[in-house]
Amino acid sequence: MLETERLRLRDYTSEDFEFLYSMTSNEKMMKYIGNGQTRDRKETKATLNKLFAMYKSHPCYGHKLLISKTTEELIGHAGFFPQMIEEEEYIEIGYWIDEKYWHQGYATEIAKALRVFGEQKLQLEEMISLVYVGNTGSANVAEKNGMQILKQVELNGKDVNVYSTRITKG
Repeated sequence: MLETERLRLRDYTSEDFEFLYSMTSNEKMMKYIGNGQTRDRKETKATLNKLFAMYKSHPCYGHKLLISKTTEELIGHAGFFPQMIEEEEYIEIGYWIDEKYWHQGYATEIAKALRVFGEQKLQLEEMISLVYVGNTGSANVAEKNGMQILKQVELNGKDVNVYSTRITKG
């Protein structure tokens, strides 16, 4: 689907469960994702099954594994994810970087590549990133990706900034 200077993406397989679980069971990773709670093995399996279903309905959507091109290590995952925010449909650029790879520029690298891919290949007029208030790392990534805050909403009981690629004048 997509490669960057340091990363390549591929679909998850059943064999990738343990890596996904290592992220979903990590409190630091999950602090700003979903309801902010870790997921058990059963919940993680359900997440993986949702991804498989999404791949079937739209092969370019769903989180894809991020793999280092030099070491073949699993870095995290990223991709396009349909979201319904206040009864409006959006396509989210989402990214999770495994904790041991934080602060190395991977999130910015993949977010920028996804934006270009979304605009050029998928012809998306707007993409968003959902960033929980207080998540300065992801806010910085969204801003480096040319996004601005469209609005703030409440999701899963948390305040979330909706960053958008669509720049409005006002």
